[in-house]
Amino acid sequence: MKRLLLSSGRGPAECRIALRKLVGVLQQEAWSCGLDIDLVEGPKPDKHGPASVVAVLYGETAEGFAGSWIGSVQWIVQSPIRPHHKRKNWFVGVFDIPQAEDMPRALDPADVRFEAFRAGGPGGQHQNKTESAVRAIHGPTGLSATARDERSQHRNKALALTRLASLIKLQEDIAVLTERQAMHASHDRLERGRAVRRFKGTEFHPV
Repeated sequence: MKRLLLSSGRGPAECRIALRKLVGVLQQEAWSCGLDIDLVEGPKPDKHGPASVVAVLYGETAEGFAGSWIGSVQWIVQSPIRPHHKRKNWFVGVFDIPQAEDMPRALDPADVRFEAFRAGGPGGQHQNKTESAVRAIHGPTGLSATARDERSQHRNKALALTRLASLIKLQEDIAVLTERQAMHASHDRLERGRAVRRFKGTEFHPV
């Protein structure tokens, strides 16, 4: 498992839009690499999206995949909400989050429902004929976690439940994590640094 914190830092609304678009790209790339990915939004999202998102990656190549994203991501576009604004460069920071030491609390089974789907999953290269993969959904928070690592639906159900408990704890801790990563200061430094990835236009095409 690998965790990444995506943040718009002290950036304006355009940076939140960039973050929202970036989450979609990250999710698609993770699926295409055979990785499972779960997402937890930070507190106080507005109409443009959240100011921060934690992505949790599962799979043998999660470490290397995450490493290619850590740093500054640049979006080059005329502001989609302020057409006459002179600025055309917007930034999102992607940071590594160390593994948590505290164990998550056990979940109340009554709060969780399960959905089964084919183990190939979104972006998978091979679709199984049996629905062995599982998605666990937590009613009170709306968070969901997937598992398709095991061939048995029963084992994937248990794994998804474990992952879901970790996501709920992560949601509780996300404000602390954001502060710990010193996002406000880091964002300013990232804008002057070399971007690890660049995108352009309202369609968010890679440069």
